[in-house]
Amino acid sequence: MKAITQWAARFAVAISLSIVSSTASAWCWFFCDDNSDYAKTKYPIVLVHGMLGFDSVLGMDYFYGVEDALEDKGAKVFPVQVTALDSSEARGEELLTQVQQILAVTGAQKVNLIGHSHGGPTARYVASVRPDLVASVTSVGSPHKGSDVADLVQDISDGSQVVTVAVSAIVNGLGSLINLLSNNPTDGNQDSLATLASLNSEGAAAFNAQYPEGIPSNYCGEGDHVASNGVRYYSWSGTSPYTNVFDPADPFLLLASGAFALKSGEANDGLVGRCSSHLGDVIRDNYSMNHLDEINGFIGVHHLFETDPVTVYEQQANRLKKAGL
Repeated sequence: MKAITQWAARFAVAISLSIVSSTASAWCWFFCDDNSDYAKTKYPIVLVHGMLGFDSVLGMDYFYGVEDALEDKGAKVFPVQVTALDSSEARGEELLTQVQQILAVTGAQKVNLIGHSHGGPTARYVASVRPDLVASVTSVGSPHKGSDVADLVQDISDGSQVVTVAVSAIVNGLGSLINLLSNNPTDGNQDSLATLASLNSEGAAAFNAQYPEGIPSNYCGEGDHVASNGVRYYSWSGTSPYTNVFDPADPFLLLASGAFALKSGEANDGLVGRCSSHLGDVIRDNYSMNHLDEINGFIGVHHLFETDPVTVYEQQANRLKKAGL
């Protein structure tokens, strides 16, 4: 009788979880065998945040719930912190230092880098200059060929120096606040204009010319899955700026997506276009997720009928594991 009661209780929880989050992992919690090594990759996983990002602020992780979920399934996970606002190269140098520290602590030979948004180009920089330290790069919603939002902001900036100085000061201040609240170990000097120059289409093109690994030869194609330097490249992204009425960030992302309507008309996650997100092996580029859903943002509130973002990270870790990475 006790066994039947426990079985019924687990079934009820599985139903509740699936209704709330529509996750494959909820059903797996009930039906699957123990999968404690599902995400046990050969090399540590390093999570790299995007623009205005952090490791953790006031107990809130940037990659919300991802680290714990991956570690529960056997992975060694290291969220890192680089300067919230700076160029891809400058952030990349900071990341490289932290990668070297992680390798020294773990004794591993390489790492698997997973970067969201500006974290994608940041990770690419490290993989390009030190491929001996990197097994793979996975980008999540990263503007590898620039963002229409950044292009629109650049247009406004070019048209008014006064506005540029004022907005830059405000954004830099926000970056400094994030650095303070997150105890960021970097020097804290923020450069929003360097960020803008890295994320607009012109800056992205220049970066790609210098660090071309994994970049598609045509705008909406796939790049080399394994680059000539031996690093594997993956990417995934969403195309739904507005996904949940209970997420306070969604209206802002919907508003930001207007830049794509004004410029390219490309499907997007609110900040990054679908095709611009392509890098290497494109796992999927049309999840019903916006830019923050991709990191399970705002305490995990996302589209009710889309895969839980945490599950996508778990699946990617398993993919890396199967590839011997």
